[in-house]
Amino acid sequence: MEKKSPETEHPRRAIGWAARDESGFLSPFNFSRRETEDEDVTFKVLYCGICHTDLAYIKNEWHFSSYPMVPGHEIVGVVAEVGSKVKKFKVGEKVGVGCFVGSCRSCDHCTNNLENYCPNSIQTYGGAPYHDGTTTYGGYSDIMVANERFVIHVPDNLPLDAAAPLLCAGITVYSPLKYYDLDKPGMHIGVVGLGGLGHVAVKFAKAFGAKVTVISTSPNKKDEAIQHLGADSFLVSRDPDQMQAATGAMDGIIDTVSAFHPLQPLLGLLKTNGKLVMVGAPDKPLELPILPLILGRKMVAGSITGGLKETQEMMDFAAKHNITANIEVIPMDYVNTAMERLAKGDVAYRFVIDIANTLKAD
Repeated sequence: MEKKSPETEHPRRAIGWAARDESGFLSPFNFSRRETEDEDVTFKVLYCGICHTDLAYIKNEWHFSSYPMVPGHEIVGVVAEVGSKVKKFKVGEKVGVGCFVGSCRSCDHCTNNLENYCPNSIQTYGGAPYHDGTTTYGGYSDIMVANERFVIHVPDNLPLDAAAPLLCAGITVYSPLKYYDLDKPGMHIGVVGLGGLGHVAVKFAKAFGAKVTVISTSPNKKDEAIQHLGADSFLVSRDPDQMQAATGAMDGIIDTVSAFHPLQPLLGLLKTNGKLVMVGAPDKPLELPILPLILGRKMVAGSITGGLKETQEMMDFAAKHNITANIEVIPMDYVNTAMERLAKGDVAYRFVIDIANTLKAD
């Protein structure tokens, strides 16, 4: 059977911006979405966050990208249509879709609300094909269609633009704080890196009642961390005196850095039984010194996003505590410049595309 073009795969016309090759250059793209099936929610996309993963995918840095690719997995908007069997959503409600739009629904992960670890999860874009064999396209587009299981309510008091990054950055730091019992009032939590993930980690940890220390290579981020984000203290990781003074002080550390960096200084900051949780994804293996683990019964662990139940819980918690991402809203035609700036770390702290007002048909 002949493969259909993106425009003719489905009956509903859609527009977006796509990368065509490993250059990662994004440009206008006509494609199609499926009609609203019985369990589907169709929504008009209003905003979509730009995640560092988008940059890695469009440039095929992890060597499994396929093209054309419409990125975007921090997608928020307003419901335009629901299928006949949809129970959780109504037309006009604020909703979002995060990192995946499908899973097998039957494995141990899926039956325990851990769809993010399902070996057959279907990524919102650029991953395995959808159940019907067609390509998944992300949120740099005008409309989105997803099964209601994979759609999240966005509480009314959260602004949609600043809530969009919570669907990836937010759940990526919220989930390990909860799972590794680092969400208890009075704990001392370190956050390594003050970027898209790190700044949200500070906000969630503070909302849990923790004392928070930001650990960064950039001394110039100290005022921002303490005065604007609410951190209690700041450590320059390249300053041995500062690091030494904080030895054994922390119950847990969330490490958001995706560049190569040493772990030994971070392990030294942990108390006995302390936990270092990795949520960044360095492209080279890190060295893991074992002696500090043995001598302090310490743990190095990992975590990636979260299941759907936990993502909804995170979004509701964010609404209760007025947690949003710090964003720079950009027009769609600025996206390639935004990607260049993101590669240089020149964003405070998350780009969000104003899809509704700036995405135009060819």
